Amino acid sequence: MPTNIEIKARVADEEDLQQHIRRLSDTGTVVLEQEDTFFRTPGRRLKLRTFADGTGELISYQRDDSPDPKRSDYLIVRVEAPAALGAVLASALGIRGTVRKTRSLSMAGTTRIHLDRVEGLGVFLELEVVLQPGETEEDGRATAAALMEKLRVPRESLVSEAYVDLLFPERT
Repeated sequence: MPTNIEIKARVADEEDLQQHIRRLSDTGTVVLEQEDTFFRTPGRRLKLRTFADGTGELISYQRDDSPDPKRSDYLIVRVEAPAALGAVLASALGIRGTVRKTRSLSMAGTTRIHLDRVEGLGVFLELEVVLQPGETEEDGRATAAALMEKLRVPRESLVSEAYVDLLFPERT
């Protein structure tokens, strides 16, 4: 199963952060409009991501809710008919909530750098250090820490929860 080491942080100065990202990026920036519908599932998160071109991805992932760089195990399947699949999943599982965002995606080595403008929440930075064969979680955490330093991400800006949890807190 593929594994990332991830962080999420609130962004105070978007323009400054964009300059740092441009300096670190091995690629140009790709802008993606994404709508993520989260379904009610125990233990793992399950979301259907729909893109502007009508295609999508079904993504299952599990990670701790911690502000620190954390392990995320995930599976992704490309979907050609996300509306139909979404209707089936909604009927079977129920919808937890929908997150709409504009994502600017850049790469630094094997790390995906996301600058997300999330509807109803604001601007966030995500780092996803994709672990390669032979790399350990500690290697990934070290990469994340180095990138956080280069991007000047303050510890107090780190966020534990997924966007869906911030937008739709579960009531107990």
